[in-house]
Amino acid sequence: MADIKVGREVIKDVQLVVFDKDGTLTDLYKYWSSMVRFRADLIYRRLHLKEADSMAMQEAMGVDLQSFRLKPQGPVGLKKREVVMQTAIDYLETIGFSDTKQLCTDVFEEVDRHSLSHFDCIIRPIEGLYPLFDFLKKNSCKIAIATTDRTERAQLAMEHLKIADQIDLIVGADMVLNTKPDPEMVNLILSKLNVPRDKAIMVGDAMSDVELGVNAGLKASVGVLSGLATEEELRGVTRHIISSIAEITL
Repeated sequence: MADIKVGREVIKDVQLVVFDKDGTLTDLYKYWSSMVRFRADLIYRRLHLKEADSMAMQEAMGVDLQSFRLKPQGPVGLKKREVVMQTAIDYLETIGFSDTKQLCTDVFEEVDRHSLSHFDCIIRPIEGLYPLFDFLKKNSCKIAIATTDRTERAQLAMEHLKIADQIDLIVGADMVLNTKPDPEMVNLILSKLNVPRDKAIMVGDAMSDVELGVNAGLKASVGVLSGLATEEELRGVTRHIISSIAEITL
């Protein structure tokens, strides 16, 4: 167990830290804006669209091309892959293309394969990631990830960052019926790792992450200010707020 300092407060006797992935452990915008651009560009080429349509589709999937951020309401980075895909399908419907579900499914799968050769460019660790994981493991604290990404994709990302061997369990949106902020992800993690909920904490940068920890009845839920949620919004749910995981110490 570990006593974990979050800001000025110490959370004692922690056996498990559940992290969100994107925005908490890795650069949120770089990864998802790249994935959305790859998807929109491929659809653009397949259907011979206008460049403006590709940009509008990226906006629809949740990328703010003006501010270079993800939209706080998502859907990309916050909701299941199927929800993000549906926004592309819906946009194509508005410009006269119907029955594009199979096309979009194929494009998303092809982009998954294509992106593997671009991990060096699109997956960047947040400062403080490596020392934090080292400290947690040295103090016999388990590490899990709860992400709206696919489990396999999250596993590949962690392998790319060379920290997969330090992670006890990854649960992606494909492993549950109900994703964040429903407690199902955390309940599955607690069950598989045999950790009581009053010995676990949640760390994430979206409101749904922090609400996940609260809804699951964990010892604490820590909000990270990546830009997805404001400090004021997070304070409505938790008193534990940090700028980045670099502020978590033992």
